[in-house]
Order: sequence, then C-alpha cells, then structure tokens
Amino acid sequence: MQYSIVNFSEFKADDFRIDAEYWHPDFIENAHLISPSQRMRDFVSSDVLNIKSTPLNRDFAYLRSSQISPRSFEYKTTSVQLGEEPEQAYYLLQKGDVVVSTVMPDRNAVALIKTGGVVGSSDLAVLRPNGIQPEYLLVFCKTAYFVNCLIRANKEDLYPAVSIRDVLDTALFVPSDSFEALIVKAVKTSIFDINRSKQIYAEAENLLLSELGLTDWRPKSRLTFVKNFSDMQRAGRIDSDYFQPRYEEVVNAIRNYPGGSDTLGNLVTFKQCAEVKTLEDLEEGIPFVRANDLSPYGITAEKYISKELYAETQEHQPQKGEILLSKDVTPGIAYYFRKRPKRMIPSRGILRLKTSNDKVGREYLTLVLNSILTQEQVQRDVAGSSLMPRWRSDQVAAVLIPLLPKEKQVEIEQRLSESFRLRNGSQKLLKYAKEAIEIAIKQGERAASNWLESIRRNHSGQDKTKTRNGTYYAN
Repeated sequence: MQYSIVNFSEFKADDFRIDAEYWHPDFIENAHLISPSQRMRDFVSSDVLNIKSTPLNRDFAYLRSSQISPRSFEYKTTSVQLGEEPEQAYYLLQKGDVVVSTVMPDRNAVALIKTGGVVGSSDLAVLRPNGIQPEYLLVFCKTAYFVNCLIRANKEDLYPAVSIRDVLDTALFVPSDSFEALIVKAVKTSIFDINRSKQIYAEAENLLLSELGLTDWRPKSRLTFVKNFSDMQRAGRIDSDYFQPRYEEVVNAIRNYPGGSDTLGNLVTFKQCAEVKTLEDLEEGIPFVRANDLSPYGITAEKYISKELYAETQEHQPQKGEILLSKDVTPGIAYYFRKRPKRMIPSRGILRLKTSNDKVGREYLTLVLNSILTQEQVQRDVAGSSLMPRWRSDQVAAVLIPLLPKEKQVEIEQRLSESFRLRNGSQKLLKYAKEAIEIAIKQGERAASNWLESIRRNHSGQDKTKTRNGTYYAN
C-alpha cells in the first residue's frame, strides 16, 4: 500500500485538490526535484497576440495540437483561407515560440515554431522565451519531470487536459550558461540534421518524378470535364470525383513510362493484419499499431496490448524487410522496416507487404507508395467515401508502380539511406539532450555534462554526422 501524509497548509486556496491521485507519492517526489522559486512564467513573455483581438485579414498556416508529433518536435500545418477561420484558431505565433499541448498531457506534444505568421489553436500553451534559450525550453518540456507535473495537474478523467496556468506554474530547472549552451548546441545540430534529411529525401523523390516527366506537376482539380459512358462502365463508378483528369494524368505518366510498370499486386505479397475487437486500456505494454500511427519516417503507437494477447496474435508480428501500408482511416501511408522491428501488432487497417521479385527495391517501392504517384491513385479510389476512408485490398493491388532501371533505383535508395541516417541521428541527439536535463535535475549539471561527454566518447569513430562547423555528433 502507498500513502502520503500531507499537511493542510500544503493545500492551495486557488486550487484546492483533495483527490488522492494528486497526492500520490511519485508525484510528490517529482515535485520536490526542482525548487518552485523559479517557475516557467518567470522566463517567458505574456505578450502573445491572438487573432480574436488582432484580426489577420489574410490567409494563414494553422497549427493544432494534434498536428504535433509526440515522438519528435516536428509538426504540420494546414492552410486556412480568410473568412474560414476555425473557432479554435487563436494565437499569433512567432519564430522561436515553444508550444505545448494542453490536452492529453501524457501525449507530450511540444514544438519549436520555425517561421512567423503561424496561427496556433486555443489548446496550445505558448511559451515565448524571455531570458532563456528556446532550444533549452523545448527540450525541458519533453523531460519526464515536466510531463509528470502536467499529468498531476490534470483534473479531467474522460478528456485529460490542463490549463495554461498549470504549464506556466511548473517549476523550471534554470541551467548555467555553459550547460544551457551544451543543450542548445545539440538541438541546433539536430535541427540542421533533420532539415538536411528532408532535403535529401526530396532529392530522392525528385529523381523519381523527373523520370516520369512530373517534376513540376501539381494536382489540380477541374470543375468541368467530359468522360465517356464506357469509362464509367469499366470503372463501375459514376461519381465525378473518381474521374478527375488529374488522376488520369498521373496514371498515364506511369503507364507510358518507357521502362515499364506493373501493379502492386504483382510485385508484392499481401498479409492481412490482426483484428482486435476490444483493446485493453493499458498505459504500457506491446504496441498495437493503428493505421494513423504510421508515417513514412516511423511508428508512433499510443495503444498497447498485453503479453497474453500478443501471444494469441503474434503471427501478425512484422519482420525485417517488410513494408506496412495503411488502407483505412489514413490510406496510402507506407513504412519500411530497415531493421528487425520490436514486438508490435499492426491493426486490421494495415497490410504487410513483402516483395515477391527483384523488379523493385524495397526502399524504392516505399518511396513510390508515399509519393504523389500513389497518393493520387489513393485519392481517386477513396473519392466520395465516408468520413472514414477505406481503401479496398483489390484497389491496393491495382496500384500502378513505375519500374525504373536498377541503377536509378539504387541511386534513389542511396539517398533514402542517407536521409534516414541523418533523421535517426537527429532523434538520438534530442533524446540525449532530454536525458541530460533529466540527469541534471536529479544529480546536478556536472553529472549530466560528464554523461554527455561519455556518450560522445563511446560513439567516436562510429557512425557520425558532420555539421557545418565541423563538429561531430554520434548517430
């Protein structure tokens, strides 16, 4: 049995929490790691404009908390036209702002804003650094200490959420100049590496598109066009979206490619993944991968199954060299296992693909599946479907894949390998920076700095990434 003895004087008048969970010994121990004398609000500016009181009168990029990756610091925005502003669109963000999701604090979605003019949703806490480096603040907000503080502050069971005040009231581990510089350097190197990774990935994709004469092609829907009745008979569909000329342009470019093409069904074998009707409400365990957990760069599972359920479904365990491809909810997202994957079970909304011949390389095929070539075919197939898009297995098998010459595929795959090497190194750097702050919180900066130095020594002479200033960081 665990229990806590709490003095009545410790109860705050403005937040009178008497629930046992709030006073759990683990939370109390976590709260005592840092002196509350210096809080987050003491190092950020409160001067953050919002579009309700300061209208933009222009189109803008919009960021919601759900668009921030919990696995990294990356985020996506959506374009919003003037007059169509979502109700939640609120904060006018600046370059260098750190944003923290106030919903589902255990998910720990945190991002560093890269450009100004982005509008953030009202479920974000905006930290505009004042007297501390944004890179340090970014990593601090990913530490176990910070996450536990927000989980403790949560007052809702059904829909976990905290207030902006909860974020600002969190005690901050204020670093010395030298320790802060170490963290900032690691983050900046990581950002440089991830940007370079994206650039190289784009180069690989451009090599593919240039072979098909689609380098500058952009999808554009037409309001009117003419199709023959025989086309509708062959397709077995009459919805206009399916026959948008943009889809035909892509398919014709693949079909007419001099090197030839083939259907995905002829190039791979398919395996259906597991159907788990009832998921256990577990906070940890073996990842259960759903379709929307996939990205071309990784897997972020937020649901777990027990060892017992895994034993019943382990025939669906992915293997090295296989490709996972989503067909439901977010159809057409592919991820390739370059290494032997950890234990996991993909959901029924995902297909396991294994190449059945040597016409295509695995990494090349994964790039094609994630490229605009396949994405346009996916959009055509699921056009007019319900709010829950479903890509049928026969439609997946019919996807056209261009067969580039082997030497061109190898050239593309070399770029992809370099891109993922840089991405993995970038993620490790951020992980090391986070762990260094966690060590500093518990053991002091000297121990954290020594740990970082040991990491550098252990990885010297191994796989390294060289930055612009000649500094090496281990991958």
